[in-house]
Amino acid sequence: MFVQKSTKKNILKRNSIVKIIIISICLIKSNFSTAQIDTTFVSDSLSLTEISERNDTLSSIEFEKSYLHSAFLPKTKQQKINTALSFAIPSALITYGIITRFIQPLQKFDHFIDAKIKPNVHRKYTFDDYIQYAPYVAIFGLDWCKVRAKNGFWERTLVTATGALMLFSVITATKYLTLIERPDGSNFHSFPSGHTATAFFGAHILFREYQDVSPFIGIAGYAVALTTGAMRMVNRKHWLSDVVIGAGIGVLVAELSYLLLPSWRKLFKIKQRGSGLTIIPSISQTQIAICGVWIF
Repeated sequence: MFVQKSTKKNILKRNSIVKIIIISICLIKSNFSTAQIDTTFVSDSLSLTEISERNDTLSSIEFEKSYLHSAFLPKTKQQKINTALSFAIPSALITYGIITRFIQPLQKFDHFIDAKIKPNVHRKYTFDDYIQYAPYVAIFGLDWCKVRAKNGFWERTLVTATGALMLFSVITATKYLTLIERPDGSNFHSFPSGHTATAFFGAHILFREYQDVSPFIGIAGYAVALTTGAMRMVNRKHWLSDVVIGAGIGVLVAELSYLLLPSWRKLFKIKQRGSGLTIIPSISQTQIAICGVWIF
């Protein structure tokens, strides 16, 4: 009995030792495999980092390309609305001036305004001959003051020159075709107001070029143009309808000049100016960063 018990105890001890050895071997294997997994994870994470950095670099390059060519993308709904308004407002002003030639009450209103001005003005003012060109000084002069325009110097020059040629042709032809007498009776070239058209043409270009910098620059240009038109009536050189249609022609010709600008760029191989600071968030698996792109 004693021998059997001792034999059983020895067998149990051997079994326990074997179990301990097997468990320790399993632990060693599991530690080894874990180490392999960790090493593999580190190498994979490094490769992912490199890949993400490359992707970030490519995405920033693609962003710069898309930003530089944003002007050639299809227009958004808001841009289409703005374009429609840019043509609708001058068209309404031109329409008013034209229908005045055929509607007696509107002609009477012109004479009513002139009758109110005539007894209160006892001298002629000549500064309207000069302030009509003030917006043009600002169009090209603000660049010298480090205020950056939307388009480059040559683009602004082409827009202004093209528009000035169209404006002169339209105003001169209309004056000699309509033969409307001026309020002061000096001649029959009243319709439309060339001074007002010139001033509003320059004011609208000023607005288009610097509206992203400050809307007050364009507002100042329009204020000068309105003053020019008002002084033409004060000096009794034009009727109200002459001034209204002159303002409409000036703005419309400016818009038409900008429509021709892409053709001028293509003809003279002028690169479109892009400027501004753009903040780009960059997010990858390993980092979060903010990048800036300054295009000048």
